[in-house]
Amino acid sequence: MLYENLSTKIIALKNADIALREKLVQNGKLFDGYHESMKALHNKNAKALAVIIEKIGYPTVDKVGKEANEAAWLIIQHAIEQPKFMKKCAQLLEIAVNENNASPINLAYLIDRIAVFEDRPQLYGTQFDWDENGELSPNLFYHWDKVNERRISIGLNTLEEQTEIIRQNAKKENQFPPFDFEKRKEEIDEWKKRVGWKK
Repeated sequence: MLYENLSTKIIALKNADIALREKLVQNGKLFDGYHESMKALHNKNAKALAVIIEKIGYPTVDKVGKEANEAAWLIIQHAIEQPKFMKKCAQLLEIAVNENNASPINLAYLIDRIAVFEDRPQLYGTQFDWDENGELSPNLFYHWDKVNERRISIGLNTLEEQTEIIRQNAKKENQFPPFDFEKRKEEIDEWKKRVGWKK
């Protein structure tokens, strides 16, 4: 590991994210829109990680170790109000994956998340949201007959298996579908435009 101090810092950023999420879950406040404290922490973490990336490039396994590499991905995945940062990181992560210095699964999640925010079909079916029937289902994706092939090729389970896991986890965390599905869709669309995912 080349950057032990930065590795420790990245892991601390991730731990703060997880601790706040757990606190909001316990208080029943996480799933009612994008909580202000969560938003503030995600943006703060993204800013801190961006500074690190400017110094050392993408935090690959050889630079910061496996735990900090995974932590960096989580911070990027949660930087949802930073489109330019997320897209830049996706490009850097792709290079790292091609050099066997990062996880292809992490890249799949990141490119899917960006696609969903840009209203494009995802490739791997990693991103879920509430549907009109009040069920958590995968966001739009390319080719039902190919998605499991793509998932399995990088070490993911099938989409059917993942859907069951996502729905079970939602029940454990007391997540509920939105009261007004159409209103929520409109609010998400407005948010995408406001932060720069859509024009």
